[in-house]
Amino acid sequence: MRLSLPLGLLCLSLIPLVPLSAEAQQGPGGPAPVTVMSAHAHDIVLTARLPGRIKASTEAEVRPQVSGILSERLFDEGADVAKDAPLYQIEDEPYRAAVAAARAAVAQAKANRDLAALEEKRAIELFGSNAGSAQNRDSAVATREAADAALQAAEAQLMSATIELDRTTIRAPIGGVIGLTQATTGALVAAQQTTALATIRVLDPIHVDVTQSATDMMHFTTTPEGRAMRATGEAHLVLADGSIFPHSGRLEAAEPRVEPTTGMVTLRMTFPNPDHVLLPGMYVEVDLPQAKAPGAFALPQNVVMRERNGDAYVWLVEEGKVAKRPIEIGRASGNDWIVTSGLNEGDQVITSGFQKTGPGAPVTVVPDTPAPAAGAAPQAEGQ
Repeated sequence: MRLSLPLGLLCLSLIPLVPLSAEAQQGPGGPAPVTVMSAHAHDIVLTARLPGRIKASTEAEVRPQVSGILSERLFDEGADVAKDAPLYQIEDEPYRAAVAAARAAVAQAKANRDLAALEEKRAIELFGSNAGSAQNRDSAVATREAADAALQAAEAQLMSATIELDRTTIRAPIGGVIGLTQATTGALVAAQQTTALATIRVLDPIHVDVTQSATDMMHFTTTPEGRAMRATGEAHLVLADGSIFPHSGRLEAAEPRVEPTTGMVTLRMTFPNPDHVLLPGMYVEVDLPQAKAPGAFALPQNVVMRERNGDAYVWLVEEGKVAKRPIEIGRASGNDWIVTSGLNEGDQVITSGFQKTGPGAPVTVVPDTPAPAAGAAPQAEGQ
Protein backbone atom coordinates (compact mmCIF):
# COMPACT_ATOMS: atom_id res chain seq x y z
CA MET A 1 0.00 0.00 0.00
CA ARG A 2 1.15 3.53 -0.72
CA LEU A 3 0.03 6.66 1.00
CA SER A 4 0.02 9.99 -0.84
CA LEU A 5 -0.87 13.60 -0.13
CA PRO A 6 -3.28 15.71 -2.19
CA LEU A 7 -1.40 18.40 -4.04
CA GLY A 8 -3.22 21.16 -2.16
CA LEU A 9 -2.15 19.84 1.24
CA LEU A 10 1.61 19.72 0.93
CA CYS A 11 2.97 19.87 4.44
CA LEU A 12 6.35 21.34 3.64
CA SER A 13 7.01 24.23 1.34
CA LEU A 14 10.38 24.75 -0.28
CA ILE A 15 11.58 28.16 0.87
CA PRO A 16 14.48 29.57 -1.13
CA LEU A 17 16.84 31.36 1.18
CA VAL A 18 19.12 34.23 0.20
CA PRO A 19 22.53 32.78 -0.66
CA LEU A 20 25.73 34.14 0.72
CA SER A 21 28.11 36.09 -1.48
CA ALA A 22 29.45 34.51 -4.61
CA GLU A 23 32.93 34.52 -3.07
CA ALA A 24 31.70 32.52 -0.07
CA GLN A 25 29.97 29.99 -2.33
CA GLN A 26 32.72 29.57 -4.88
CA GLY A 27 35.90 30.51 -3.04
CA PRO A 28 38.48 27.79 -2.35
CA GLY A 29 37.95 26.21 1.01
CA GLY A 30 34.63 28.02 1.55
CA PRO A 31 31.56 26.44 3.13
CA ALA A 32 29.92 23.67 1.14
CA PRO A 33 26.67 24.67 -0.59
CA VAL A 34 23.48 22.90 0.51
CA THR A 35 19.80 23.34 -0.26
CA VAL A 36 17.21 23.31 2.48
CA MET A 37 13.49 23.19 3.02
CA SER A 38 11.71 24.86 5.89
CA ALA A 39 9.58 22.56 8.01
CA HIS A 40 6.02 23.73 8.58
CA ALA A 41 3.32 21.77 10.37
CA HIS A 42 -0.05 21.29 8.68
CA ASP A 43 -3.11 19.12 9.06
CA ILE A 44 -2.37 16.25 6.73
CA VAL A 45 -4.92 14.02 5.04
CA LEU A 46 -3.37 10.57 4.76
CA THR A 47 -4.35 8.73 1.61
CA ALA A 48 -3.73 5.19 0.47
CA ARG A 49 -2.72 4.63 -3.15
CA LEU A 50 -4.45 1.44 -4.18
CA PRO A 51 -4.13 -0.47 -7.49
CA GLY A 52 -7.25 -1.37 -9.41
CA ARG A 53 -9.04 -1.99 -12.68
CA ILE A 54 -11.83 -0.07 -14.31
CA LYS A 55 -15.19 -1.76 -14.80
CA ALA A 56 -18.39 -0.60 -16.45
CA SER A 57 -20.98 0.45 -13.91
CA THR A 58 -23.55 -1.61 -15.83
CA GLU A 59 -22.91 -4.23 -18.49
CA ALA A 60 -25.32 -6.37 -20.49
CA GLU A 61 -24.74 -8.87 -23.28
CA VAL A 62 -27.06 -8.87 -26.27
CA ARG A 63 -28.38 -12.34 -27.14
CA PRO A 64 -31.22 -13.53 -29.36
CA GLN A 65 -34.35 -14.95 -27.73
CA VAL A 66 -35.57 -16.63 -30.92
CA SER A 67 -33.76 -18.54 -33.64
CA GLY A 68 -33.34 -17.44 -37.23
CA ILE A 69 -31.19 -15.72 -39.83
CA LEU A 70 -29.90 -12.21 -39.12
CA SER A 71 -31.21 -10.00 -41.90
CA GLU A 72 -30.01 -6.58 -40.71
CA ARG A 73 -27.79 -4.79 -38.18
CA LEU A 74 -29.43 -1.58 -36.99
CA PHE A 75 -26.69 0.17 -34.99
CA ASP A 76 -23.23 1.67 -35.43
CA GLU A 77 -20.51 -0.13 -33.53
CA GLY A 78 -19.12 1.92 -30.65
CA ALA A 79 -22.11 4.28 -30.60
CA ASP A 80 -24.44 5.21 -27.77
CA VAL A 81 -27.70 3.29 -27.84
CA ALA A 82 -30.87 3.88 -25.85
CA LYS A 83 -32.69 1.22 -23.87
CA ASP A 84 -35.04 -0.81 -26.12
CA ALA A 85 -33.44 0.59 -29.29
CA PRO A 86 -33.53 -1.98 -32.16
CA LEU A 87 -30.13 -3.57 -32.74
CA TYR A 88 -30.63 -6.56 -35.06
CA GLN A 89 -33.45 -7.90 -37.21
CA ILE A 90 -34.07 -11.62 -37.62
CA GLU A 91 -35.98 -12.85 -40.68
CA ASP A 92 -39.54 -12.84 -39.39
CA GLU A 93 -41.61 -14.57 -42.11
CA PRO A 94 -41.99 -17.84 -40.16
CA TYR A 95 -43.02 -15.91 -37.06
CA ARG A 96 -45.56 -13.81 -38.97
CA ALA A 97 -47.05 -17.02 -40.31
CA ALA A 98 -47.25 -18.41 -36.79
CA VAL A 99 -49.11 -15.29 -35.65
CA ALA A 100 -51.56 -15.58 -38.54
CA ALA A 101 -52.20 -19.24 -37.72
CA ALA A 102 -52.72 -18.38 -34.07
CA ARG A 103 -55.23 -15.65 -34.98
CA ALA A 104 -57.15 -18.13 -37.11
CA ALA A 105 -57.17 -20.60 -34.25
CA VAL A 106 -58.58 -17.91 -31.96
CA ALA A 107 -61.33 -17.13 -34.47
CA GLN A 108 -62.24 -20.80 -34.76
CA ALA A 109 -62.24 -21.19 -30.98
CA LYS A 110 -64.54 -18.16 -30.63
CA ALA A 111 -66.98 -19.64 -33.16
CA ASN A 112 -67.00 -22.96 -31.34
CA ARG A 113 -67.51 -21.19 -28.04
CA ASP A 114 -70.42 -19.13 -29.41
CA LEU A 115 -72.09 -22.27 -30.81
CA ALA A 116 -71.59 -24.09 -27.53
CA ALA A 117 -73.12 -21.16 -25.67
CA LEU A 118 -76.25 -21.25 -27.89
CA GLU A 119 -76.65 -24.99 -27.45
CA GLU A 120 -76.21 -24.58 -23.71
CA LYS A 121 -78.93 -21.91 -23.60
CA ARG A 122 -81.29 -24.06 -25.67
CA ALA A 123 -80.72 -27.13 -23.49
CA ILE A 124 -81.39 -25.14 -20.33
CA GLU A 125 -84.63 -23.72 -21.78
CA LEU A 126 -85.82 -27.17 -22.89
CA PHE A 127 -85.04 -28.61 -19.49
CA GLY A 128 -86.97 -25.79 -17.85
CA SER A 129 -90.04 -26.56 -19.97
CA ASN A 130 -89.76 -30.29 -19.28
CA ALA A 131 -88.95 -30.88 -22.95
CA GLY A 132 -85.32 -31.81 -22.41
CA SER A 133 -83.39 -34.07 -20.11
CA ALA A 134 -80.97 -33.09 -17.39
CA GLN A 135 -78.31 -35.12 -19.17
CA ASN A 136 -78.61 -33.01 -22.32
CA ARG A 137 -78.46 -29.84 -20.24
CA ASP A 138 -75.35 -30.98 -18.35
CA SER A 139 -73.66 -32.08 -21.56
CA ALA A 140 -74.33 -28.70 -23.16
CA VAL A 141 -72.91 -26.86 -20.15
CA ALA A 142 -69.76 -29.01 -20.23
CA THR A 143 -69.36 -28.44 -23.96
CA ARG A 144 -69.60 -24.68 -23.49
CA GLU A 145 -67.01 -24.73 -20.67
CA ALA A 146 -64.65 -26.79 -22.83
CA ALA A 147 -65.12 -24.26 -25.63
CA ASP A 148 -64.24 -21.44 -23.22
CA ALA A 149 -61.04 -23.25 -22.23
CA ALA A 150 -60.14 -23.89 -25.87
CA LEU A 151 -60.60 -20.20 -26.63
CA GLN A 152 -58.33 -19.22 -23.74
CA ALA A 153 -55.68 -21.66 -24.99
CA ALA A 154 -55.92 -20.23 -28.50
CA GLU A 155 -55.59 -16.68 -27.20
CA ALA A 156 -52.54 -17.69 -25.15
CA GLN A 157 -50.99 -19.27 -28.24
CA LEU A 158 -51.62 -16.03 -30.15
CA MET A 159 -49.95 -14.05 -27.38
CA SER A 160 -46.94 -16.38 -27.45
CA ALA A 161 -46.65 -16.14 -31.24
CA THR A 162 -46.90 -12.35 -31.05
CA ILE A 163 -44.11 -12.23 -28.45
CA GLU A 164 -41.92 -14.47 -30.61
CA LEU A 165 -42.54 -12.20 -33.60
CA ASP A 166 -41.63 -9.12 -31.55
CA ARG A 167 -38.41 -10.83 -30.47
CA THR A 168 -37.25 -11.08 -34.07
CA THR A 169 -36.25 -7.45 -33.51
CA ILE A 170 -33.40 -7.72 -31.01
CA ARG A 171 -33.45 -4.65 -28.75
CA ALA A 172 -31.00 -3.07 -26.34
CA PRO A 173 -31.55 -4.39 -22.80
CA ILE A 174 -29.94 -1.25 -21.34
CA GLY A 175 -28.78 2.14 -22.57
CA GLY A 176 -25.05 2.67 -22.98
CA VAL A 177 -22.15 2.30 -25.39
CA ILE A 178 -22.39 -0.77 -27.60
CA GLY A 179 -19.26 -2.62 -28.62
CA LEU A 180 -18.30 -4.50 -31.76
CA THR A 181 -20.76 -6.93 -33.28
CA GLN A 182 -19.88 -10.60 -33.07
CA ALA A 183 -22.30 -11.69 -35.81
CA THR A 184 -22.89 -10.51 -39.36
CA THR A 185 -26.01 -10.44 -41.50
CA GLY A 186 -26.80 -13.86 -42.89
CA ALA A 187 -25.60 -15.64 -39.78
CA LEU A 188 -27.84 -18.19 -38.10
CA VAL A 189 -28.48 -17.34 -34.47
CA ALA A 190 -30.22 -19.44 -31.86
CA ALA A 191 -32.28 -18.66 -28.80
CA GLN A 192 -30.24 -18.71 -25.58
CA GLN A 193 -26.95 -19.19 -27.45
CA THR A 194 -23.82 -18.79 -25.31
CA THR A 195 -22.08 -16.32 -27.63
CA ALA A 196 -23.28 -12.74 -27.26
CA LEU A 197 -24.02 -10.75 -30.40
CA ALA A 198 -22.65 -7.58 -28.77
CA THR A 199 -22.09 -6.05 -25.34
CA ILE A 200 -23.49 -2.77 -24.02
CA ARG A 201 -21.67 -0.94 -21.22
CA VAL A 202 -22.55 2.09 -19.15
CA LEU A 203 -19.37 4.21 -18.97
CA ASP A 204 -20.67 7.23 -17.05
CA PRO A 205 -20.37 6.78 -14.18
CA ILE A 206 -17.58 4.19 -14.15
CA HIS A 207 -16.53 1.76 -11.43
CA VAL A 208 -12.99 1.13 -10.23
CA ASP A 209 -12.38 -2.02 -8.20
CA VAL A 210 -9.27 -1.65 -6.03
CA THR A 211 -7.74 -3.98 -3.48
CA GLN A 212 -6.37 -3.20 -0.04
CA SER A 213 -4.92 -5.56 2.53
CA ALA A 214 -7.25 -6.33 5.39
CA THR A 215 -4.47 -5.40 7.82
CA ASP A 216 -4.03 -1.92 6.33
CA MET A 217 -7.76 -1.38 6.15
CA MET A 218 -8.09 -2.17 9.86
CA HIS A 219 -5.77 0.75 10.70
CA PHE A 220 -8.30 3.17 9.26
CA THR A 221 -11.66 1.57 10.06
CA THR A 222 -11.31 1.07 13.80
CA THR A 223 -12.18 4.69 14.64
CA PRO A 224 -15.30 6.71 13.77
CA GLU A 225 -13.10 9.43 12.27
CA GLY A 226 -11.40 6.94 9.97
CA ARG A 227 -14.70 5.43 8.85
CA ALA A 228 -16.17 8.87 8.18
CA MET A 229 -13.06 9.90 6.25
CA ARG A 230 -13.29 6.87 3.97
CA ALA A 231 -17.04 7.29 3.48
CA THR A 232 -17.08 11.02 2.70
CA GLY A 233 -13.56 11.79 1.46
CA GLU A 234 -12.93 12.43 -2.23
CA ALA A 235 -10.89 9.81 -4.05
CA HIS A 236 -8.54 10.75 -6.88
CA LEU A 237 -7.61 8.60 -9.85
CA VAL A 238 -4.05 8.22 -11.13
CA LEU A 239 -3.85 7.00 -14.72
CA ALA A 240 -1.24 4.60 -16.06
CA ASP A 241 0.84 7.48 -17.46
CA GLY A 242 0.98 9.16 -14.04
CA SER A 243 -1.51 11.90 -14.85
CA ILE A 244 -4.39 12.73 -12.50
CA PHE A 245 -7.94 12.17 -13.75
CA PRO A 246 -9.76 15.54 -13.48
CA HIS A 247 -12.89 14.19 -11.78
CA SER A 248 -12.91 13.01 -8.18
CA GLY A 249 -14.81 9.94 -7.03
CA ARG A 250 -16.05 8.27 -3.90
CA LEU A 251 -16.01 4.92 -2.14
CA GLU A 252 -19.18 3.09 -3.18
CA ALA A 253 -18.95 -0.23 -1.35
CA ALA A 254 -16.59 -2.85 0.04
CA GLU A 255 -16.77 -6.59 -0.49
CA PRO A 256 -17.78 -8.00 2.92
CA ARG A 257 -15.12 -10.69 2.90
CA VAL A 258 -11.36 -11.11 2.79
CA GLU A 259 -9.85 -13.17 -0.01
CA PRO A 260 -8.22 -16.00 1.97
CA THR A 261 -5.38 -16.62 -0.48
CA THR A 262 -4.22 -12.99 -0.62
CA GLY A 263 -5.60 -11.35 2.52
CA MET A 264 -7.02 -8.55 0.37
CA VAL A 265 -10.38 -6.79 0.41
CA THR A 266 -11.98 -5.44 -2.78
CA LEU A 267 -13.26 -1.85 -2.63
CA ARG A 268 -15.50 -0.38 -5.32
CA MET A 269 -15.05 3.28 -6.27
CA THR A 270 -17.34 5.35 -8.50
CA PHE A 271 -16.08 8.16 -10.76
CA PRO A 272 -17.88 10.38 -13.25
CA ASN A 273 -16.67 9.72 -16.78
CA PRO A 274 -18.50 12.18 -19.05
CA ASP A 275 -15.95 12.05 -21.86
CA HIS A 276 -15.53 8.25 -21.72
CA VAL A 277 -11.80 8.64 -21.12
CA LEU A 278 -11.84 5.70 -18.73
CA LEU A 279 -12.51 2.33 -20.33
CA PRO A 280 -13.16 -1.06 -18.73
CA GLY A 281 -9.99 -3.06 -18.20
CA MET A 282 -7.65 -0.07 -17.78
CA TYR A 283 -5.14 -0.30 -14.93
CA VAL A 284 -5.27 2.69 -12.59
CA GLU A 285 -4.43 3.68 -9.04
CA VAL A 286 -6.74 5.41 -6.60
CA ASP A 287 -5.74 7.81 -3.82
CA LEU A 288 -8.30 7.10 -1.11
CA PRO A 289 -8.45 9.28 2.04
CA GLN A 290 -7.81 7.23 5.17
CA ALA A 291 -7.24 9.50 8.16
CA LYS A 292 -6.05 12.92 9.30
CA ALA A 293 -2.74 13.75 10.95
CA PRO A 294 -3.26 17.15 12.65
CA GLY A 295 -0.27 19.46 13.01
CA ALA A 296 2.14 17.02 11.37
CA PHE A 297 5.34 17.43 9.38
CA ALA A 298 6.15 15.59 6.18
CA LEU A 299 9.63 15.04 4.76
CA PRO A 300 10.68 13.60 1.42
CA GLN A 301 11.85 10.06 1.97
CA ASN A 302 15.21 10.75 0.34
CA VAL A 303 16.22 13.27 3.04
CA VAL A 304 15.55 10.88 5.93
CA MET A 305 18.66 8.95 6.90
CA ARG A 306 18.89 5.69 8.87
CA GLU A 307 21.28 4.55 11.54
CA ARG A 308 22.51 0.98 11.47
CA ASN A 309 19.88 0.09 14.04
CA GLY A 310 17.16 1.62 11.87
CA ASP A 311 16.68 4.87 13.82
CA ALA A 312 15.80 7.82 11.58
CA TYR A 313 17.55 11.19 11.50
CA VAL A 314 17.94 14.25 9.28
CA TRP A 315 20.60 16.87 8.65
CA LEU A 316 19.70 20.44 9.58
CA VAL A 317 21.33 23.84 9.19
CA GLU A 318 21.64 25.50 12.59
CA GLU A 319 23.50 28.81 12.85
CA GLY A 320 25.19 28.17 9.51
CA LYS A 321 26.46 24.72 10.47
CA VAL A 322 25.34 21.16 9.87
CA ALA A 323 23.55 19.48 12.76
CA LYS A 324 22.26 15.94 13.08
CA ARG A 325 18.72 15.59 14.44
CA PRO A 326 17.13 12.24 15.44
CA ILE A 327 13.46 12.02 14.44
CA GLU A 328 10.64 9.54 14.70
CA ILE A 329 8.58 8.76 11.65
CA GLY A 330 5.16 7.21 11.24
CA ARG A 331 3.44 6.15 8.07
CA ALA A 332 4.57 6.90 4.56
CA SER A 333 2.44 9.29 2.54
CA GLY A 334 3.33 8.97 -1.12
CA ASN A 335 7.04 9.85 -1.37
CA ASP A 336 7.05 11.48 2.07
CA TRP A 337 7.45 10.28 5.63
CA ILE A 338 5.12 11.64 8.28
CA VAL A 339 7.34 12.87 11.13
CA THR A 340 5.81 12.22 14.55
CA SER A 341 8.54 13.86 16.66
CA GLY A 342 11.95 15.50 16.43
CA LEU A 343 11.15 18.45 14.17
CA ASN A 344 10.27 21.99 15.16
CA GLU A 345 8.46 24.68 13.23
CA GLY A 346 10.85 26.43 10.85
CA ASP A 347 13.69 23.88 11.08
CA GLN A 348 15.93 24.08 8.01
CA VAL A 349 16.20 20.53 6.70
CA ILE A 350 18.99 19.86 4.21
CA THR A 351 17.59 18.33 1.02
CA SER A 352 20.78 18.05 -1.02
CA GLY A 353 24.50 18.62 -0.62
CA PHE A 354 24.78 16.91 2.78
CA GLN A 355 26.94 14.16 1.25
CA LYS A 356 29.92 16.57 1.24
CA THR A 357 29.41 17.79 4.79
CA GLY A 358 29.46 16.49 8.33
CA PRO A 359 28.20 17.45 11.78
CA GLY A 360 29.41 20.94 12.72
CA ALA A 361 30.65 21.78 9.22
CA PRO A 362 29.86 25.32 8.01
CA VAL A 363 27.63 25.41 4.96
CA THR A 364 26.21 27.90 2.51
CA VAL A 365 22.48 27.78 1.92
CA VAL A 366 21.61 28.11 -1.78
CA PRO A 367 18.19 28.47 -3.37
CA ASP A 368 16.42 25.25 -4.21
CA THR A 369 15.20 25.12 -7.83
CA PRO A 370 12.23 22.75 -8.20
CA ALA A 371 12.34 20.47 -11.22
CA PRO A 372 9.82 21.11 -14.01
CA ALA A 373 6.57 19.20 -13.54
CA ALA A 374 6.99 17.43 -16.87
CA GLY A 375 10.30 16.00 -15.74
CA ALA A 376 9.09 14.74 -12.42
CA ALA A 377 9.73 11.08 -11.86
CA PRO A 378 6.58 8.97 -11.45
CA GLN A 379 5.84 7.61 -8.03
CA ALA A 380 7.41 4.23 -7.51
CA GLU A 381 5.13 1.26 -7.06
CA GLY A 382 4.87 -0.57 -3.79
CA GLN A 383 5.75 2.34 -1.50
